[in-house]
Amino acid sequence: MDISVVVPLLNEVESLPELTSWIGRVMQEHNFTYEVLLIDDGSRDGSWEMICKLHTQNSNIKGIKFRRNYGKSAALNTGFEAAQGNVIITMDADLQDSPDEIPELYRRITEEHYDLISGWKAKRYDPLSKTIPTRLFNAATRKMSGIDNLHDFNCGLKAYRKAVVKNIEVYGEMHRYIPVIAKWAGFSKIGEQVVEHRARKYGTTKFGMSRFINGFLDLLSIFFVGKFGKRPMHFFGSLGVLSFFIGLVMTIWIITEKLIHIAHNEKYRDATDNPLFYLALVAIILGSQLFLTGFVAELVARSSSERNKYQVEERV
Repeated sequence: MDISVVVPLLNEVESLPELTSWIGRVMQEHNFTYEVLLIDDGSRDGSWEMICKLHTQNSNIKGIKFRRNYGKSAALNTGFEAAQGNVIITMDADLQDSPDEIPELYRRITEEHYDLISGWKAKRYDPLSKTIPTRLFNAATRKMSGIDNLHDFNCGLKAYRKAVVKNIEVYGEMHRYIPVIAKWAGFSKIGEQVVEHRARKYGTTKFGMSRFINGFLDLLSIFFVGKFGKRPMHFFGSLGVLSFFIGLVMTIWIITEKLIHIAHNEKYRDATDNPLFYLALVAIILGSQLFLTGFVAELVARSSSERNKYQVEERV
């Protein structure tokens, strides 16, 4: 099968007939073999009934229904597990992503051998309250991930090699940072394509302002787990040793200063009267705790069933 189109959705009953018809028309024009996976994330507006109706009309359209709303990341991960195509395309169900972009995305994956192509909606129809925070998050993600060539990490329209989606896990609200997850998994050939952003035709957006706070926390999680997931002692231990060393230096300074005053018969104050003493005490205690945290995290990592599982590209 050439293409799997994974579409996560929540209460999008009005847009589904037009979206699936549009996808089918594009596929037929280019003679692609395909499937459309509609992942119903706990809709309550009749979306599932519409999916079942569309499936009876076209066997290429398939559906998966969640018992309740789990979020876009869960829907994408489930779609990735079920996808059978050599190239996987993801898009939103609100008709803001154009299926006409699919042939070029497919070509770049198959002919230019990209692991992942992320869409960039250079011209957007969103209000400033959404576009400005999005730009800030994209800038922060570029800085932390080192993926400098992407302008829009959160664009729903993306294309993947099959190997990518079968070797990554998307959970929580990590769908915003799939390119980062893919890079940490070893898929480094990541490209970008300018795509059309269409104004929403039906319904309203399902995301509130809380997504920006959650998105920042998820970015920190990805950065930490990707870099130190298999060696947490390198992170906690380094900070712990540094903090302990700073506290030790301050302690030696306090003791040395007091001994010098005693040797010269000069008036001196008790160590506990010196504010530096309490800073040194806090630094030593904090350093010890960080080191122990790293030690415990290392024990947990070593006992994990996936401690020695690594991404293998190919064998001969």
